[in-house]
Amino acid sequence: MDFKSINPYNGAVVGQYQAQSESEVNLMLQKAADAFSSWRKVPIESRAAMMVKAGTVLRDNVEEYAQMITLEMGKPISESRAEVNKCAWVCDYYAENASAFLKDEVIATDAQKSMVKHDPIGCVLAIMPWNFPFWQVFRFAAPTLMAGNTGMLKHASNVFGCAKQIESVFLKAGFPEGVFQNLIVHHDLTETIVSHPAIKAVTLTGSERAGTAVGEIAGRHLKKSLLELGGNNAFIVWEDADIDQAVKTALAARMLNCGQSCIAAKRFILLEGIYEEFVSKFTAGVKELKSGDPMAEDTKVGTLARKDLAEELQSQVQKSIAAGAKLLLGGKQENCYHEPTILGEVKPGMPAFDEETFGPLAAMIRAKDEQDAFRLSELSNYGLGVTVCTTNIEKALSMSGEVSDGAYFINELVKSDPRLPFGGTKNSGYGRELSKDGMMEFINRKTIYIK
Repeated sequence: MDFKSINPYNGAVVGQYQAQSESEVNLMLQKAADAFSSWRKVPIESRAAMMVKAGTVLRDNVEEYAQMITLEMGKPISESRAEVNKCAWVCDYYAENASAFLKDEVIATDAQKSMVKHDPIGCVLAIMPWNFPFWQVFRFAAPTLMAGNTGMLKHASNVFGCAKQIESVFLKAGFPEGVFQNLIVHHDLTETIVSHPAIKAVTLTGSERAGTAVGEIAGRHLKKSLLELGGNNAFIVWEDADIDQAVKTALAARMLNCGQSCIAAKRFILLEGIYEEFVSKFTAGVKELKSGDPMAEDTKVGTLARKDLAEELQSQVQKSIAAGAKLLLGGKQENCYHEPTILGEVKPGMPAFDEETFGPLAAMIRAKDEQDAFRLSELSNYGLGVTVCTTNIEKALSMSGEVSDGAYFINELVKSDPRLPFGGTKNSGYGRELSKDGMMEFINRKTIYIK
């Protein structure tokens, strides 16, 4: 099977890729197992030097990589550059901190000496999405490879150009062949790959449907899995908030990457006293965002990654309007482009409230008070993160327990940071990426006991 990568802005073919056969994949899996036997013994200082070099390769080739991101999935070129540079940051972070994270933990017991040693587990399969085609991979690869594991990437089929470039980054940085490999396969080979003895764990970032399927396969074969799935984040604004600053933060939280982010703010839960002011200023801000060719420097809103995604968002918009939501701005869709859209008076039971909306759609929701806002926030099957905008930091901090999500941000959009654990609850998945937690996900925490 051939895969085609299509530019969502103009329909041009960016690249074509030949699918690997099952026999070719099996050879790659064996190569990963062979590479692990030697890679695990490479001193961590040497691994760190290679990871620093990977960061350098990313920075030195930022324009080439950013252009591929934009051509394949349509985000504005300025955002693509930022994504590549963030990948370099995560390489530097784990190169600097892996040694401390992996250090033996001495624990006092009745033994002469007892401790926990951190050993790599083998090859980890990563099934990654198209929306942040470089970042999602590097936040997996940097801690996984630094821990002494090997990695195999099964990327989304519309960003195979990015996947090939990522593989080349590690080779250019001096990582031995087989330590990081890129698979060009259809999803029907997933179980064959997961079940192979070389694969010891699988991590997936993607839809709830994909996570359910892969989690079930991994469980059946007794392989550890980490799932980072969808989100329907609430952006709560209290009456004492700095509204102008909240609007500025909200615009980035919703419209970054044309709204195609699991951690994007999707439900804007506004207290009665500031509802009209916030909606008016947010609408004015959205009107100022320039749509157009994502390769243009001044473009702020590009296309969605595929036509079917734009059509799905349009369906959610129309169904929400039919259920009583008010169309305040936008609402139109053509091919892969969907206008930035604002719906007012959104309530539970509408797709704009209940479902993950993966695109530039902002749902405005009224809340009676702070408790009602948290109640509305919790009316979701997802649990990635919540933002609260307020000048009463202590009160907001004291109410963090009202939220069951994996992240709680005060006066800032929910975002990932190499220094902090990242992950969700409920249908947003399980496990944590980034920080020390992310490295520990694919480690054998081995107990050592000396009598």
